[in-house]
Amino acid sequence: MSTEKQANWTYTEGLPVEDDVLLRARDRSYELGVTPVSTGIAAALTVLAAGSKAMTVVEVGSGAGVSGVCLLRGMGQHSVLTTIDSDVDHLRAAREAYTEAGIPGNRTRTISGRAADVLPRLTDAAYDLVFLDADKAGLPVYAEQAVRLLKGGGMLLINDALDGGKVADPAVREASTNTLRQVGKTLRSHEQLVSALLPAGNGLQMAVKILS
Repeated sequence: MSTEKQANWTYTEGLPVEDDVLLRARDRSYELGVTPVSTGIAAALTVLAAGSKAMTVVEVGSGAGVSGVCLLRGMGQHSVLTTIDSDVDHLRAAREAYTEAGIPGNRTRTISGRAADVLPRLTDAAYDLVFLDADKAGLPVYAEQAVRLLKGGGMLLINDALDGGKVADPAVREASTNTLRQVGKTLRSHEQLVSALLPAGNGLQMAVKILS
């Protein structure tokens, strides 16, 4: 990354000022060995949830609740976040963050299980936004399910879409990097979607399901 681009990235990531709720959630993330979304991505999640007027959201990979709190803060007052994680400790930490943020219990639904098993049980075209921040190997399946779950005009977001900068380097052929390249290509060519890749954080892949 050039010095100018690095300075722009550092400036962008340094702009959001996070409160104690998010800072404590970040601390719990590190204690659990989970990498939370960057400050820039966290702020973007709130803005995108608010701008899309999302009322029903699915999150794959709850972490310790940083992304969930940010999504909920942008969602409508009577909205519901469904978050899926296979690790019960992650879900417990996420629920703690939601409580500290003052989120009513009826606005969150935490599901323990493998996303590949849970997502197919969710209702077609019932969600305004799907956020994927989970294992790279499962992303092709998760993204395919997300398109099914989204309403027309709904938004798909994928965190770490640049795989720490490796996606842009054609010499890198790691499995996770190749998977992200393939997912991005699939979304770009999907007839039901329009997509863009933002360089915030470690990359945020965005796609919107076209209204039929």
